[in-house]
Amino acid sequence: MFNEWIFPNDWQIWVVTLYSVLHQRSAWRLTVIFAGIIFAKGRKTITSWFRAAGTVKQYKAFYYFIGSIGRKTEIVATVLFEIMISLIYSKDDKVLMAIDDSPTKRYGHKVQGAGIHRNPTTTPDGAKFIYGHLWVTISAVVRHKLWATIGLPFLAKMYVRAKDIAKLPTENLIGFQDKLQQATELVKWASKSCKRLGKELWIVTDGGFTKARFLKPAKQMGATIITRLRKDAALHGLLKPVKRRKRGRPRKYGKRIYLANKAAEKRGWFKVQVTLYGRKETKQVKMFKATYRPAGGLVLVLIVREAVDCWRAYMCTNLSATAEQILEAVSDRMAIEQNFADLKEIEGAGQQQVRNYYANVGAFHLNMWLSTLVELWAWGKNTSAVCDRSDSPWDDQFRRPSHADKCGHLRQEVLKRTFFETFCHSRKNRKIARQFYKLMKLAA
Repeated sequence: MFNEWIFPNDWQIWVVTLYSVLHQRSAWRLTVIFAGIIFAKGRKTITSWFRAAGTVKQYKAFYYFIGSIGRKTEIVATVLFEIMISLIYSKDDKVLMAIDDSPTKRYGHKVQGAGIHRNPTTTPDGAKFIYGHLWVTISAVVRHKLWATIGLPFLAKMYVRAKDIAKLPTENLIGFQDKLQQATELVKWASKSCKRLGKELWIVTDGGFTKARFLKPAKQMGATIITRLRKDAALHGLLKPVKRRKRGRPRKYGKRIYLANKAAEKRGWFKVQVTLYGRKETKQVKMFKATYRPAGGLVLVLIVREAVDCWRAYMCTNLSATAEQILEAVSDRMAIEQNFADLKEIEGAGQQQVRNYYANVGAFHLNMWLSTLVELWAWGKNTSAVCDRSDSPWDDQFRRPSHADKCGHLRQEVLKRTFFETFCHSRKNRKIARQFYKLMKLAA
Protein backbone atom coordinates (compact mmCIF):
# COMPACT_ATOMS: atom_id res chain seq x y z
CA MET A 1 0.00 0.00 0.00
CA PHE A 2 2.60 2.55 1.05
CA ASN A 3 4.92 1.70 -1.82
CA GLU A 4 2.51 3.74 -3.97
CA TRP A 5 2.50 6.79 -1.68
CA ILE A 6 4.66 9.77 -2.55
CA PHE A 7 6.88 11.09 0.24
CA PRO A 8 8.93 14.31 0.02
CA ASN A 9 12.09 13.96 -2.05
CA ASP A 10 14.53 14.71 0.78
CA TRP A 11 12.70 12.23 3.03
CA GLN A 12 13.05 9.47 0.43
CA ILE A 13 16.77 10.18 0.01
CA TRP A 14 17.40 10.04 3.76
CA VAL A 15 15.50 6.78 4.27
CA VAL A 16 17.30 5.14 1.34
CA THR A 17 20.60 6.28 2.83
CA LEU A 18 19.66 4.76 6.18
CA TYR A 19 18.71 1.34 4.89
CA SER A 20 21.74 1.21 2.58
CA VAL A 21 23.76 -0.14 5.55
CA LEU A 22 21.27 -2.94 6.22
CA HIS A 23 20.91 -6.29 4.50
CA GLN A 24 19.58 -5.52 1.05
CA ARG A 25 17.15 -8.43 1.08
CA SER A 26 15.06 -6.87 3.85
CA ALA A 27 16.24 -3.23 3.97
CA TRP A 28 13.22 -1.96 2.01
CA ARG A 29 11.03 -2.76 5.00
CA LEU A 30 12.43 0.26 6.81
CA THR A 31 10.51 2.58 4.48
CA VAL A 32 7.27 0.69 5.09
CA ILE A 33 7.70 0.71 8.88
CA PHE A 34 8.40 4.45 8.96
CA ALA A 35 5.22 5.03 6.96
CA GLY A 36 3.29 2.82 9.36
CA ILE A 37 4.58 4.75 12.39
CA ILE A 38 3.61 8.07 10.80
CA PHE A 39 0.05 7.04 9.97
CA ALA A 40 -0.66 4.75 12.94
CA LYS A 41 -3.63 5.81 15.05
CA GLY A 42 -4.60 5.07 18.62
CA ARG A 43 -2.22 3.07 20.75
CA LYS A 44 1.09 2.86 18.89
CA THR A 45 1.66 -0.87 19.09
CA ILE A 46 3.59 -2.88 16.51
CA THR A 47 0.31 -4.23 15.14
CA SER A 48 -1.00 -0.69 14.64
CA TRP A 49 2.15 0.03 12.60
CA PHE A 50 1.45 -3.02 10.44
CA ARG A 51 -2.22 -2.14 9.96
CA ALA A 52 -1.38 1.42 8.92
CA ALA A 53 1.31 0.16 6.54
CA GLY A 54 -0.91 -2.52 5.05
CA THR A 55 1.51 -5.37 5.84
CA VAL A 56 -0.81 -7.60 7.87
CA LYS A 57 -0.11 -10.73 5.79
CA GLN A 58 3.68 -10.37 6.10
CA TYR A 59 3.75 -9.46 9.78
CA LYS A 60 6.21 -12.22 10.77
CA ALA A 61 8.93 -11.00 8.44
CA PHE A 62 8.48 -7.45 9.76
CA TYR A 63 8.68 -8.67 13.36
CA TYR A 64 12.02 -10.32 12.59
CA PHE A 65 13.18 -7.18 10.81
CA ILE A 66 12.52 -5.00 13.88
CA GLY A 67 14.57 -7.43 15.96
CA SER A 68 17.44 -7.22 13.47
CA ILE A 69 17.30 -3.42 13.72
CA GLY A 70 17.94 -3.76 17.45
CA ARG A 71 21.29 -5.43 16.71
CA LYS A 72 22.46 -2.72 14.27
CA THR A 73 21.49 0.47 16.05
CA GLU A 74 24.96 2.04 16.07
CA ILE A 75 25.41 1.56 12.31
CA VAL A 76 22.10 3.18 11.40
CA ALA A 77 22.56 5.93 14.01
CA THR A 78 25.96 6.78 12.51
CA VAL A 79 24.44 7.29 9.07
CA LEU A 80 21.67 9.45 10.51
CA PHE A 81 24.25 11.45 12.45
CA GLU A 82 26.17 12.16 9.24
CA ILE A 83 22.94 13.35 7.59
CA MET A 84 22.34 15.72 10.49
CA ILE A 85 25.90 17.06 10.37
CA SER A 86 25.70 17.80 6.64
CA LEU A 87 22.37 19.60 7.07
CA ILE A 88 22.91 21.58 10.29
CA TYR A 89 26.58 21.55 11.33
CA SER A 90 28.23 21.95 7.94
CA LYS A 91 29.75 25.34 8.96
CA ASP A 92 30.15 24.74 12.71
CA ASP A 93 33.11 23.09 14.41
CA LYS A 94 31.39 22.22 17.70
CA VAL A 95 28.60 19.65 18.16
CA LEU A 96 26.65 19.84 21.41
CA MET A 97 24.99 16.64 22.62
CA ALA A 98 23.07 15.75 25.78
CA ILE A 99 22.92 12.48 27.74
CA ASP A 100 20.14 11.50 30.11
CA ASP A 101 18.05 8.50 31.10
CA SER A 102 14.29 7.97 31.09
CA PRO A 103 12.00 4.98 31.71
CA THR A 104 9.15 3.67 29.55
CA LYS A 105 6.30 1.81 31.22
CA ARG A 106 5.69 -1.82 30.24
CA TYR A 107 3.38 -4.61 31.37
CA GLY A 108 3.97 -8.33 31.75
CA HIS A 109 6.67 -10.30 33.52
CA LYS A 110 7.82 -11.96 30.27
CA VAL A 111 9.03 -8.72 28.68
CA GLN A 112 12.80 -9.17 28.42
CA GLY A 113 14.93 -6.48 30.05
CA ALA A 114 12.05 -4.95 32.01
CA GLY A 115 12.46 -4.23 35.69
CA ILE A 116 11.59 -1.84 38.50
CA HIS A 117 13.13 1.63 38.13
CA ARG A 118 12.75 4.96 39.83
CA ASN A 119 9.87 7.03 38.47
CA PRO A 120 11.09 10.58 37.70
CA THR A 121 7.58 11.88 36.96
CA THR A 122 5.13 12.46 39.77
CA THR A 123 1.92 10.49 39.21
CA PRO A 124 -1.48 11.02 40.87
CA ASP A 125 -0.99 7.90 42.97
CA GLY A 126 2.45 9.08 44.12
CA ALA A 127 4.27 5.97 42.88
CA LYS A 128 8.02 6.32 43.31
CA PHE A 129 8.88 3.36 41.09
CA ILE A 130 7.83 2.17 37.66
CA TYR A 131 8.00 -1.22 35.93
CA GLY A 132 9.43 -1.12 32.43
CA HIS A 133 12.58 -0.32 30.48
CA LEU A 134 15.16 2.36 31.27
CA TRP A 135 16.94 4.03 28.35
CA VAL A 136 20.21 5.96 28.56
CA THR A 137 19.94 8.21 25.52
CA ILE A 138 22.17 10.64 23.64
CA SER A 139 20.65 13.47 21.60
CA ALA A 140 22.12 16.26 19.54
CA VAL A 141 21.10 19.69 20.84
CA VAL A 142 20.72 22.28 18.08
CA ARG A 143 19.47 25.86 18.04
CA HIS A 144 16.95 26.79 15.37
CA LYS A 145 16.80 30.39 14.17
CA LEU A 146 13.03 30.47 14.73
CA TRP A 147 12.16 27.66 17.14
CA ALA A 148 14.86 27.94 19.82
CA THR A 149 16.50 24.67 20.94
CA ILE A 150 15.54 21.32 19.43
CA GLY A 151 16.74 17.87 20.44
CA LEU A 152 17.55 15.14 17.92
CA PRO A 153 17.82 11.66 19.52
CA PHE A 154 20.17 9.17 17.88
CA LEU A 155 21.22 6.28 20.10
CA ALA A 156 20.13 4.65 23.36
CA LYS A 157 21.24 1.84 25.65
CA MET A 158 18.76 -0.26 27.61
CA TYR A 159 19.77 -0.41 31.26
CA VAL A 160 19.05 -3.82 32.78
CA ARG A 161 19.61 -4.36 36.48
CA ALA A 162 22.15 -6.95 37.54
CA LYS A 163 19.44 -9.10 39.15
CA ASP A 164 17.45 -9.06 35.88
CA ILE A 165 20.36 -10.05 33.62
CA ALA A 166 20.01 -13.69 34.64
CA LYS A 167 16.38 -13.70 33.44
CA LEU A 168 17.37 -13.06 29.83
CA PRO A 169 17.61 -16.09 27.51
CA THR A 170 21.04 -17.48 26.73
CA GLU A 171 21.02 -16.25 23.12
CA ASN A 172 20.31 -12.70 24.27
CA LEU A 173 22.73 -12.75 27.19
CA ILE A 174 24.42 -9.39 27.65
CA GLY A 175 26.97 -8.26 30.19
CA PHE A 176 25.89 -5.97 32.98
CA GLN A 177 26.62 -2.27 32.55
CA ASP A 178 25.52 0.47 34.86
CA LYS A 179 24.24 3.78 33.53
CA LEU A 180 27.63 5.46 33.78
CA GLN A 181 29.27 2.75 31.68
CA GLN A 182 26.48 2.96 29.10
CA ALA A 183 26.84 6.74 28.97
CA THR A 184 30.56 6.24 28.36
CA GLU A 185 29.76 3.92 25.44
CA LEU A 186 27.49 6.60 23.97
CA VAL A 187 30.26 9.20 24.29
CA LYS A 188 32.64 6.78 22.59
CA TRP A 189 30.26 6.39 19.64
CA ALA A 190 29.70 10.16 19.38
CA SER A 191 33.43 10.90 19.70
CA LYS A 192 34.33 8.54 16.86
CA SER A 193 31.62 10.02 14.65
CA CYS A 194 32.71 13.60 15.37
CA LYS A 195 36.41 12.90 14.82
CA ARG A 196 35.69 11.25 11.49
CA LEU A 197 33.76 14.35 10.41
CA GLY A 198 36.26 16.83 11.87
CA LYS A 199 33.97 18.16 14.61
CA GLU A 200 34.56 18.92 18.29
CA LEU A 201 32.27 17.09 20.71
CA TRP A 202 30.68 18.80 23.72
CA ILE A 203 28.52 16.78 26.14
CA VAL A 204 26.10 18.27 28.67
CA THR A 205 24.56 16.12 31.43
CA ASP A 206 22.73 16.53 34.69
CA GLY A 207 24.31 16.07 38.11
CA GLY A 208 23.75 12.31 38.10
CA PHE A 209 26.69 11.74 35.74
CA THR A 210 29.25 13.67 37.78
CA LYS A 211 31.22 10.54 38.60
CA ALA A 212 34.80 9.49 37.89
CA ARG A 213 33.71 6.39 35.96
CA PHE A 214 32.11 8.68 33.39
CA LEU A 215 34.15 11.90 33.52
CA LYS A 216 37.62 10.40 33.21
CA PRO A 217 36.97 8.14 30.17
CA ALA A 218 34.96 10.86 28.42
CA LYS A 219 37.74 13.37 29.01
CA GLN A 220 40.33 10.95 27.62
CA MET A 221 38.26 10.61 24.44
CA GLY A 222 38.63 14.33 23.83
CA ALA A 223 35.05 15.30 24.69
CA THR A 224 34.22 18.44 26.65
CA ILE A 225 31.88 17.64 29.55
CA ILE A 226 29.56 20.22 31.09
CA THR A 227 27.57 19.20 34.14
CA ARG A 228 26.12 20.50 37.35
CA LEU A 229 28.05 20.35 40.63
CA ARG A 230 26.75 19.60 44.06
CA LYS A 231 26.99 22.48 46.51
CA ASP A 232 29.23 20.34 48.70
CA ALA A 233 31.48 19.16 45.84
CA ALA A 234 35.05 18.36 46.92
CA LEU A 235 37.03 20.98 45.00
CA HIS A 236 40.65 21.90 45.63
CA GLY A 237 42.82 24.80 44.62
CA LEU A 238 45.79 24.68 42.30
CA LEU A 239 48.85 22.99 43.78
CA LYS A 240 51.64 25.50 44.22
CA PRO A 241 55.19 24.37 43.41
CA VAL A 242 57.30 23.64 46.50
CA LYS A 243 60.96 24.67 46.39
CA ARG A 244 62.11 22.45 49.22
CA ARG A 245 60.95 18.84 49.51
CA LYS A 246 59.47 18.02 52.88
CA ARG A 247 59.12 14.64 54.50
CA GLY A 248 56.33 12.36 53.50
CA ARG A 249 54.35 11.93 50.32
CA PRO A 250 53.94 15.10 48.24
CA ARG A 251 50.48 16.63 48.07
CA LYS A 252 48.29 15.86 45.08
CA TYR A 253 45.73 18.59 45.62
CA GLY A 254 45.78 22.15 46.82
CA LYS A 255 43.75 23.78 49.55
CA ARG A 256 40.09 22.75 49.85
CA ILE A 257 37.63 25.08 48.12
CA TYR A 258 34.12 25.41 49.50
CA LEU A 259 31.57 26.58 46.95
CA ALA A 260 29.46 28.25 49.64
CA ASN A 261 32.40 30.45 50.62
CA LYS A 262 33.12 31.29 46.99
CA ALA A 263 29.49 32.26 46.44
CA ALA A 264 29.50 34.45 49.57
CA GLU A 265 32.56 36.43 48.46
CA LYS A 266 31.80 39.79 46.90
CA ARG A 267 34.84 39.83 44.65
CA GLY A 268 35.12 38.25 41.22
CA TRP A 269 31.51 38.59 40.03
CA PHE A 270 30.73 39.84 36.53
CA LYS A 271 27.68 40.01 34.28
CA VAL A 272 27.10 38.17 31.01
CA GLN A 273 24.29 38.32 28.47
CA VAL A 274 23.14 34.92 27.31
CA THR A 275 20.18 33.37 25.47
CA LEU A 276 18.47 30.93 27.82
CA TYR A 277 15.33 29.01 26.88
CA GLY A 278 14.77 31.28 23.88
CA ARG A 279 15.08 34.56 25.81
CA LYS A 280 17.97 36.95 26.33
CA GLU A 281 18.93 37.33 29.98
CA THR A 282 21.67 38.92 32.04
CA LYS A 283 23.29 36.69 34.64
CA GLN A 284 25.77 37.44 37.39
CA VAL A 285 28.49 34.79 37.43
CA LYS A 286 31.90 33.93 38.86
CA MET A 287 34.49 31.66 37.24
CA PHE A 288 37.63 30.02 38.58
CA LYS A 289 39.82 26.97 38.01
CA ALA A 290 39.96 24.13 40.50
CA THR A 291 41.11 20.56 40.86
CA TYR A 292 38.30 18.02 40.85
CA ARG A 293 39.26 14.46 41.62
CA PRO A 294 36.43 12.69 39.70
CA ALA A 295 37.48 14.57 36.56
CA GLY A 296 41.12 13.62 37.05
CA GLY A 297 42.58 17.14 37.04
CA LEU A 298 41.76 20.79 36.48
CA VAL A 299 38.24 21.90 35.65
CA LEU A 300 36.54 25.22 35.08
CA VAL A 301 33.92 26.05 37.71
CA LEU A 302 31.09 28.50 37.09
CA ILE A 303 28.85 29.88 39.86
CA VAL A 304 25.59 31.55 38.82
CA ARG A 305 23.75 33.83 41.22
CA GLU A 306 20.01 33.39 40.78
CA ALA A 307 18.94 35.52 43.77
CA VAL A 308 20.44 37.03 46.90
CA ASP A 309 20.92 33.72 48.70
CA CYS A 310 20.36 31.36 45.72
CA TRP A 311 23.18 30.12 43.50
CA ARG A 312 24.12 27.16 41.35
CA ALA A 313 27.47 25.70 40.33
CA TYR A 314 28.52 24.06 37.07
CA MET A 315 31.68 22.39 35.85
CA CYS A 316 33.37 22.25 32.44
CA THR A 317 36.40 20.16 31.53
CA ASN A 318 37.43 22.64 28.82
CA LEU A 319 39.50 25.33 30.55
CA SER A 320 39.11 27.74 27.62
CA ALA A 321 35.29 27.70 27.65
CA THR A 322 33.39 30.92 28.27
CA ALA A 323 30.60 31.59 30.72
CA GLU A 324 28.18 32.09 27.82
CA GLN A 325 28.98 28.68 26.36
CA ILE A 326 28.50 26.90 29.69
CA LEU A 327 25.23 28.62 30.57
CA GLU A 328 23.72 28.15 27.12
CA ALA A 329 24.73 24.49 27.05
CA VAL A 330 23.10 23.91 30.45
CA SER A 331 19.87 25.55 29.32
CA ASP A 332 19.89 23.65 26.01
CA ARG A 333 20.03 20.37 27.93
CA MET A 334 16.27 20.66 28.47
CA ALA A 335 15.82 19.70 24.81
CA ILE A 336 16.49 16.05 25.65
CA GLU A 337 13.74 16.20 28.28
CA GLN A 338 11.39 17.41 25.57
CA ASN A 339 12.60 14.51 23.41
CA PHE A 340 11.47 12.02 26.04
CA ALA A 341 8.06 13.69 26.29
CA ASP A 342 7.56 13.68 22.50
CA LEU A 343 8.74 10.09 22.14
CA LYS A 344 6.27 8.84 24.75
CA GLU A 345 3.26 11.03 23.98
CA ILE A 346 3.48 11.42 20.18
CA GLU A 347 5.56 8.53 18.85
CA GLY A 348 4.26 6.14 21.51
CA ALA A 349 7.63 4.83 22.70
CA GLY A 350 7.10 1.97 25.12
CA GLN A 351 3.66 1.07 23.76
CA GLN A 352 5.00 -1.50 21.31
CA GLN A 353 3.93 -4.89 22.63
CA VAL A 354 7.04 -6.95 21.95
CA ARG A 355 8.85 -9.25 24.37
CA ASN A 356 12.21 -9.95 22.77
CA TYR A 357 15.14 -7.86 24.02
CA TYR A 358 16.39 -6.78 20.59
CA ALA A 359 12.84 -6.20 19.33
CA ASN A 360 12.31 -3.72 22.17
CA VAL A 361 15.62 -2.03 21.36
CA GLY A 362 14.74 -1.86 17.67
CA ALA A 363 11.25 -0.46 18.30
CA PHE A 364 12.56 2.27 20.60
CA HIS A 365 15.23 3.32 18.08
CA LEU A 366 12.72 3.39 15.24
CA ASN A 367 10.69 5.89 17.27
CA MET A 368 13.82 7.97 17.93
CA TRP A 369 14.99 7.97 14.32
CA LEU A 370 11.55 8.90 13.02
CA SER A 371 11.43 11.81 15.46
CA THR A 372 14.83 13.01 14.24
CA LEU A 373 13.87 12.62 10.58
CA VAL A 374 10.70 14.66 11.08
CA GLU A 375 12.68 17.46 12.75
CA LEU A 376 15.30 17.43 9.99
CA TRP A 377 12.57 17.51 7.32
CA ALA A 378 10.97 20.56 8.95
CA TRP A 379 14.29 22.29 9.69
CA GLY A 380 14.38 24.68 6.73
CA LYS A 381 10.67 25.50 6.67
CA ASN A 382 8.86 28.54 8.02
CA THR A 383 6.45 28.37 10.93
CA SER A 384 3.44 29.12 8.73
CA ALA A 385 4.40 26.29 6.37
CA VAL A 386 4.64 23.71 9.15
CA CYS A 387 1.82 24.81 11.44
CA ASP A 388 -1.46 26.40 10.32
CA ARG A 389 -3.44 27.82 13.26
CA SER A 390 -6.01 29.68 11.20
CA ASP A 391 -8.75 27.37 12.47
CA SER A 392 -7.66 28.06 16.10
CA PRO A 393 -7.90 31.85 16.60
CA TRP A 394 -7.73 31.40 20.38
CA ASP A 395 -4.25 29.89 20.10
CA ASP A 396 -0.99 31.86 20.12
CA GLN A 397 0.04 32.30 16.51
CA PHE A 398 3.64 33.08 17.50
CA ARG A 399 4.08 29.85 19.48
CA ARG A 400 6.62 27.59 17.88
CA PRO A 401 5.27 24.45 16.19
CA SER A 402 5.37 21.34 18.30
CA HIS A 403 6.62 17.96 17.19
CA ALA A 404 3.00 16.87 16.75
CA ASP A 405 2.42 19.81 14.38
CA LYS A 406 5.40 18.74 12.26
CA CYS A 407 4.20 15.13 12.14
CA GLY A 408 0.74 16.27 11.11
CA HIS A 409 2.15 18.50 8.39
CA LEU A 410 4.24 15.60 7.08
CA ARG A 411 1.13 13.42 6.87
CA GLN A 412 -0.70 16.16 5.00
CA GLU A 413 2.22 16.58 2.62
CA VAL A 414 2.28 12.85 1.83
CA LEU A 415 -1.47 12.74 1.25
CA LYS A 416 -1.34 15.85 -0.91
CA ARG A 417 1.50 14.50 -3.05
CA THR A 418 -0.17 11.13 -3.43
CA PHE A 419 -3.69 12.18 -4.34
CA PHE A 420 -3.63 15.79 -5.58
CA GLU A 421 -0.69 15.52 -7.98
CA THR A 422 -2.61 12.91 -9.97
CA PHE A 423 -5.69 15.14 -10.38
CA CYS A 424 -6.29 16.86 -13.68
CA HIS A 425 -6.95 20.60 -13.71
CA SER A 426 -10.55 20.41 -14.86
CA ARG A 427 -13.24 22.27 -12.94
CA LYS A 428 -14.94 19.09 -11.77
CA ASN A 429 -11.72 17.56 -10.47
CA ARG A 430 -10.80 20.76 -8.63
CA LYS A 431 -14.12 20.64 -6.80
CA ILE A 432 -13.53 17.02 -5.83
CA ALA A 433 -10.01 17.88 -4.70
CA ARG A 434 -11.27 20.66 -2.40
CA GLN A 435 -13.71 18.32 -0.73
CA PHE A 436 -11.09 15.63 -0.39
CA TYR A 437 -8.66 18.14 1.11
CA LYS A 438 -11.16 18.87 3.89
CA LEU A 439 -11.38 15.15 4.65
CA MET A 440 -7.60 14.92 4.54
CA LYS A 441 -7.23 17.61 7.23
CA LEU A 442 -9.59 15.68 9.47
CA ALA A 443 -7.64 12.45 8.93
CA ALA A 444 -4.14 13.92 9.24
